[in-house]
Amino acid sequence: MELRGKRVLITGASRGIGESFAHAFAGAGATVALVARTRDAIRALAAELEGTAHPADLSDPTQVAALVDQVEEEAGPVDVLVNNAGIGAPAAFTDAPDEDLRQVTQVNYLAPAELCRKIIPRMLGRGGGHIVNISSMAGCSVLPGLVSYSASKAALSHFTAGLRADFRGLPIGTTLVELGPISTDMLAQIDEYEPTAAAFRRFYRMHLAVDVARETVADEVIEAVQKGRRHVRIPKRMAISSLLSEAPRRGTEVMLGGVPNQVK
Repeated sequence: MELRGKRVLITGASRGIGESFAHAFAGAGATVALVARTRDAIRALAAELEGTAHPADLSDPTQVAALVDQVEEEAGPVDVLVNNAGIGAPAAFTDAPDEDLRQVTQVNYLAPAELCRKIIPRMLGRGGGHIVNISSMAGCSVLPGLVSYSASKAALSHFTAGLRADFRGLPIGTTLVELGPISTDMLAQIDEYEPTAAAFRRFYRMHLAVDVARETVADEVIEAVQKGRRHVRIPKRMAISSLLSEAPRRGTEVMLGGVPNQVK
């Protein structure tokens, strides 16, 4: 996809990887529509990048349901959706706050799925579009203290494969991004729960985990959208987990070649 002149909706855009996405897509010539809870931060970033700001709390299903209408009414048609927003603090599953399971599942999986459900028919009506879902290597390999987070990211990864199955042959591209440790505020939280921190230290000692700059992630995602690539796996040294998880999905996709995937 040629990004110049396209509109890209990015959730979780006020900081971290989302902020890097905003700069990278704007740098590629796209107009960015930025979503986050922090009004002042996204308004300042939108002004800097000549984009638009759309404050919303993705933990609230009502706000999620109205978001696509709001963005397209205020800014115009969306060509690329980047489901980047994510939450998850490490803790023992039964010791986590009462709302943790619901909120993590809502923000990390249900909100992206609902935004896709709202926006894909519009994209198809306009001739096509692209979905980018930011998942995690934790959706393939679960570490202690990350039960809810890992389950939500596994759901998002499987959901993305489901989109491919439903819209095969139609002009909707998907890119599943599976990330290991990235230098963000969320990564800094792992020290708050020792079993999670110990697991990360072991992966670092085994040289399976390595810190990757968020700008590197943004650059690879931009290239994936431009070239229509289905997957971005960072760091590549951890990709084996993702490849093993993807194998049954890909195998099913091959076996069902030729089977109708749309009601005529």
